[in-house]
Amino acid sequence: MRALISVSDKTGIVEFAKALRALDVDIISTGGTAKVLEEQGVEVIGISDITGFPECLDGRVKTLDPHIHAGLLARRDNKEHMAQIQKLGVTPIDLVVVNLYPFKATILKEGVGLDEAIENIDIGGPTMLRSAAKNYQDVSVIVDPADYEVVLNELKTGKRVKKETNFYLSSKVFEHTSSYDTLIATYMRKQRGATELPEVMTMTFEKVQDMRYGENPHQQAAFYKEVGNTKGMLTDAVQLHGKELSFNNINDTHGALELCKEYSEPTVVACKHANPCGVGSSSDIYEAYMRAYTSDPKSIFGGIIVANREIDSKTALEINKIFIEIVVAPSYSAEALEILREKKNIRLLQLDNIEVKQADTAYDLKKVSGGLLVQTIDNVLYEGELEVVTDRKPTPEEMEDLKFTWKIVKYAKSNGIAIGKNKQSLGVGPGQVNRIWACNQAIDHCKEALGDRILKGASLASDAFFPFSDCVEAAAAAGITAIIQPGGSMKDQESIDACNKYGITMVFTGMRHFKH
Repeated sequence: MRALISVSDKTGIVEFAKALRALDVDIISTGGTAKVLEEQGVEVIGISDITGFPECLDGRVKTLDPHIHAGLLARRDNKEHMAQIQKLGVTPIDLVVVNLYPFKATILKEGVGLDEAIENIDIGGPTMLRSAAKNYQDVSVIVDPADYEVVLNELKTGKRVKKETNFYLSSKVFEHTSSYDTLIATYMRKQRGATELPEVMTMTFEKVQDMRYGENPHQQAAFYKEVGNTKGMLTDAVQLHGKELSFNNINDTHGALELCKEYSEPTVVACKHANPCGVGSSSDIYEAYMRAYTSDPKSIFGGIIVANREIDSKTALEINKIFIEIVVAPSYSAEALEILREKKNIRLLQLDNIEVKQADTAYDLKKVSGGLLVQTIDNVLYEGELEVVTDRKPTPEEMEDLKFTWKIVKYAKSNGIAIGKNKQSLGVGPGQVNRIWACNQAIDHCKEALGDRILKGASLASDAFFPFSDCVEAAAAAGITAIIQPGGSMKDQESIDACNKYGITMVFTGMRHFKH
């Protein structure tokens, strides 16, 4: 038997090569791999001894030769193939061990330039892998050091690798080379500053963990992360305490995290089922938490909290008064950690760079039957200046409340309504099939949690335009004095007239935020 070994990741390769030699397998190798093996006493046949051609162009050309690929692609059960390679002086290669130039590691380095990245695009390696994987009936091919042991055990017990094992290894190769090529294509696309959606969508993600189950116990699930800079993203969080995150935990936490990134001052966001149920901002994180909590003490129970400042002991004591699934923060004081760890079921995540938003080039993906919906992310609050469309202009305090509440409704499922005042959410009505239901729900939530009086002078935000004046009527009855909405309905004037009738100020953003 003959094995060709050329690896960038040399983990376990010396031990594997020695074990192959003990089984009388001849080893062909190239450049740096050959040097490492020879230094460890492993007998190696140089690649040039097989090809009759020296490595050249700074190693760019080593294995791109018929003596290699004919030895890999010849079908052993095809008499014509075997006669041809015998006539050409080609010896079959039975085992290929290749992992590729570290393109990913290269592009993730700080300050790496295009030239360096290009030099780390492997050409010969993927070509050998594909040749070997295509001929899996006769050739074993390994891209992952984790598979060394499986192959060795089968060679020791049966003197050959089982066909089903070779097929598994072959499929793993095509997954590996597909991911490798996609990574290169994505990098090149970003380098040329492409903004249009591509004609063919290929993406690569790496598994972070298998989930116990998906949205429901009968569904399988896993968590994958993008390859690249994930600073400030949920995939970069470090879990400090608690059991493994579930599918729903991660999905819900994402929604809370993205909303929290909209605020620069100390802010706490509470979410339930990916919808905001409490948001509070203040000069310190304790007061921010108390505002988020008191806005809806019922819904926050069993929910998720994201804070954009360190959790201190005072805040931790308040959090521990109720059941919270997850807390995410950039840091925790030692005392806060000790307090929060008293509850074994709470998950504590630390996320450095929590303020960093997704890149403008990021995509939002939704799987549908037989296809994929792809869009750029919703990364803008409103375009241009806000337009006051009523007789009365908002006071500076009302304008601050409108902006604060507009951020909340952006992350509420449509039809969505959010009410806020003094940097505190008062009520959220998410995911209703008509807008007046969402409006009434938000008002009712506020009345239940905080009482009727708190609504007087509050601001209301709607994720899309009012098709009728009914939401204005409901807001006026509740004592709300300011409304922010996109505008754009054929019946805008009806709502404007209603606002003028009740002395409500209304602002148009010119931009909606549907979230389905």
